[in-house]
Amino acid sequence: MKNQQRDKIHIIITGGTIDSVWNGAQDTVVVANHSILPEYFGELGRNLKFYEQISFTEICMKDSRAITEEDRKNVLKAVEKSDATKIIVTHGTYTMPDTARFLKDNLKRADQAIALTGSMVPIKGFDFSDGPFNLGYAIAQVQKLPPGVYVCMNARVFTPDEVAKNI
Repeated sequence: MKNQQRDKIHIIITGGTIDSVWNGAQDTVVVANHSILPEYFGELGRNLKFYEQISFTEICMKDSRAITEEDRKNVLKAVEKSDATKIIVTHGTYTMPDTARFLKDNLKRADQAIALTGSMVPIKGFDFSDGPFNLGYAIAQVQKLPPGVYVCMNARVFTPDEVAKNI
């Protein structure tokens, strides 16, 4: 019998482009008021058995350039309180490395694999978003990576110390 606790994946949401929508009045994408990820995974869940093992916590819905120290502390609290050992943090790419380093430097637990991921193109309303690919990649990696903090983007795994935003 499998350990149900170890099979759980907890997705902690902070906004970013992955959870953005097109705003015609501003002629740009803006972070949505609430995450589309539970709905997105719910639609996928009809065909994927692991959906029952995914939980979601929405910390904030911000462009990562607006993420504050308090937001990072709230992400850290959610990670440490989670009963899952597999954590994915969706995050905007601009300050994703900063949050990864913050988690690495402040996390007290040593039993969790934590993968930060995001996208350059929003999932909702865009045909060629990298978001679904990055989410799937992060889910696959977090199930096999040893405990620690990682950034999973574009089919690559980075440690917090080696990752940097490439503009």
